[in-house]
Formats: sequence, structure tokens, C-alpha cells
Amino acid sequence: MEIEVKISMLLARLIGNSVRILWVWVLVFSFSLFGCVLAQAANPPPLLTLESALREAETRSHALQAQDAATRSALEMAVSAGRLPDPMLRLSVDNLPVDGPMRYSLTDDFMTMRSVGLTQTFTSEDKRHARSSRFEREGDAAQAMRTLQLSKLRQQTALAWFDRYYQLQMLELLTKQRDETALQIEAAAAANRSGRGAQADVFAARSAVARMDDRIQETRARAENAGTTLSRWVGELATSPLGSAPDISRGHFSDHKLAYQMDQHPDIGLLTSKIAVAQAEAEIAKKNKHADWSVSLMYSHRGPEFSEMATVVASIPLQWDQENQQDRELSAKLAKVEQARDEREEMVRTHYAQTQAWLTTWQSNLKRLDQYDKTLIVLAKERTRAALAAYRGGKLPLLSVLDARRMEIDTQVERLRIEMQTAALWTSLEYLISNTTNQTPQKVNQQEHVR
Repeated sequence: MEIEVKISMLLARLIGNSVRILWVWVLVFSFSLFGCVLAQAANPPPLLTLESALREAETRSHALQAQDAATRSALEMAVSAGRLPDPMLRLSVDNLPVDGPMRYSLTDDFMTMRSVGLTQTFTSEDKRHARSSRFEREGDAAQAMRTLQLSKLRQQTALAWFDRYYQLQMLELLTKQRDETALQIEAAAAANRSGRGAQADVFAARSAVARMDDRIQETRARAENAGTTLSRWVGELATSPLGSAPDISRGHFSDHKLAYQMDQHPDIGLLTSKIAVAQAEAEIAKKNKHADWSVSLMYSHRGPEFSEMATVVASIPLQWDQENQQDRELSAKLAKVEQARDEREEMVRTHYAQTQAWLTTWQSNLKRLDQYDKTLIVLAKERTRAALAAYRGGKLPLLSVLDARRMEIDTQVERLRIEMQTAALWTSLEYLISNTTNQTPQKVNQQEHVR
């Protein structure tokens, strides 16, 4: 019996110690968790503003890096094209007998020679300069393509940022209105219990909340999809809370500057650079009407009893049919120049009309937003207040209050939709032309060293 008592006391001590240890760990974990919460509250995650999203998108873009590589490639080729062709070394055994008593002998027959020769083609400096210039223009075209890629990247990133921003704004608006509409259920239920209201009012209020829940669910899905689209441009930062939206009522585009600003349009700049490339190719075709000379020097060694031989050869292609070859090649290149110019003029007209339409719609939407803020939303709210007051006074059914509230919500949603459309137009205009100086790859030294 005494042994059982001792065992029981020992177990009690062990259990008591275990409980104390457990409570210590619980307290440590709680303090750690509380410390993490305080640290997060003291250091909240940085806001993802539109400008920071644009910077991150540019940093992550491989399309811009690809165009930088294309520019470096063209500039390297410009240096190579400005040099003379490599000389050709010729090693040969000439007139080697293959039958008779001297077959396969390198020294017995007087005609057998072991020769070493060097051939150099001399391309004129003007022609080499034209070829080098052509690759320089390709480098300019690559930079124009980079500008176009940068413009598209900024537009797509800004559109994704605005889409997520306004979907969250829409979700916040609908959630707030849903909470206010839910209060009508309680009011309708209380009125029904007191005999002052019909049961149909309760079902009408519940139906209104259910419809609001459906719209909230749809908007939440759109907000998540907008975040997915934004993550394509900024990566993990897409989950960060968004900063304030920029002022979309101001932009650098204006009607009186539109014609001048069209010359800076990235599509127009790209076609302008393609015109320069076509002109450079036409200049090469023009220079090709003058053939390149080649000079060869050869030294031949024969048997010991025979003399050494030296040979000098000058070669030039005979352009005997320039009318059907070189002239037609030049005509084809000049036609390419004309084609590029016509395409540029056509694109100028297209983009001018498109940008003018964007500008007009943007300005019109700003006026519509002002009208919503000053008139339509104010009237919708006043109607809801009047209907609610009449319902409380027993002059109107609850259905009229719900209709007024639904009209107010639809008006606010429509106002937000117009603002979202205005932000998209502002984005298309604001980031159409790059306002920053792009960093171009360092140009390769192109000092000519004629061999």
C-alpha cells in the first residue's frame, strides 16, 4: 500500500512538471507570435505604386534585354563590315606527274612546282563604309524596337495595375453596400414581427442581399484574375497592397501638339529606322556597281636544277550585264525605300486618328466623371434617403427602398466603370511615347584599320 502511494505521488509530480513545461512553451510561443504581429505592424509591406510596378516590370523584362543584345550584335557587325576581306593563303603542288618514270616525284620534272600564294581582295573604302553604315542603321532599328517594346510594356503593366486597383475598389464598394442592405433584413424582420410589415419585405431584402453576394463573388474573381495578370509583369509584388492611383485627369498629350508628337510614336520611329536601313542597303547596291579588285602573289619552288618561279595575278569581275544585274538590284533596293516611306505615311495617318479618338474620349470621360460626382451620385443618394425616410414613416413599401438603393449602387458602379475606362485611355496616351532616355549599349570602336 505504501509503494502504491509513493508511485501515485511520483506520477503526480511528473504530471505537474509536464503541465508547467507545457505552459512555459505555450507562453514562449504566444510571446513569439505576438512579437511577429508587432513587427509586421511596425513594418508593414511596402505599397505597390504604379511607378514602382513600372520599374519592376522594366527590370524583369527579357524583351528589353533581347533588343539590347540585338543592338550590340549590329554594332559589332558594323565594325566587321568596315574591314577588308581576309586574305587567302594558297598552298599547292602543281603539275605533279602521275605515271612514267618520274611519277609522284616533286623534283625530277621541270614543270612540277610546290607553290605558296596569297590573295587579297581590295574593297573600296566607300563600299566598306556603306556596309558598316547599314549595320549601324540596324542597330538604330533595334533601339527603335526597344522603345516600342518599352512603350508596350509600360502600357500593359499600367493597365494590369489599374485593373487590379479598380476591381479592389469595386469590391470594397459592393461590400459596403451589401452591409447596408443587410440592415434592411433586420428592419424588415422586426417590422414583420411587430405586425407593421409584410413577410414579402423580408424575402425582398434577402433577395437583394443574395444578388449583392453574387456580384461580390464575381468581382472578387475578377480581382484575383487581375492580380494574376499583374504578376506576369511584376512577379511576386503583385500580391502587395496597392498605393494611391495617379491623377488621370492630367496628361502630356494635347490637341495642338498631337501632329508633332506623332513623330515620336514608337511605331513611327521603328518605320523611320527601317527607311534608314533600306536607304543604306540601296547605297550598298549602288557601290556594288564598282567591282572589287583582287591581287594574288605566288612563289613556286621546283627541283634544284630548275629556277624558282614567281607569279603575280590581278583579278576583276567583268560586270558585262549591269543593266540586268547590278542596275536591277539597285532598283529593287530603291523600291524597298519607297515601300517603307509609304508604309510610314500610312501608319502616321492611322495612329493620328486613333490617338485623336483616345484623346477625345478621355476628355469626354473626365467631364462625365465630374457630372457623376456633382449630380448623378448626389441625386441617387438623396433618392435613397427619401425612400428610406418614407418607408420608416409607413408611406412606401420596403421594395421602393431596395430599388432606390440598387439604383444608387448601379450609379456608383457605373461611375467606377467610367473611371476605369478613363484610366485605360490615360494609360494608352501617357505611356505611348517614352519620356525617359533609354540606355543604349556602348558603341564599339569603329576606327578603320586598313590592312
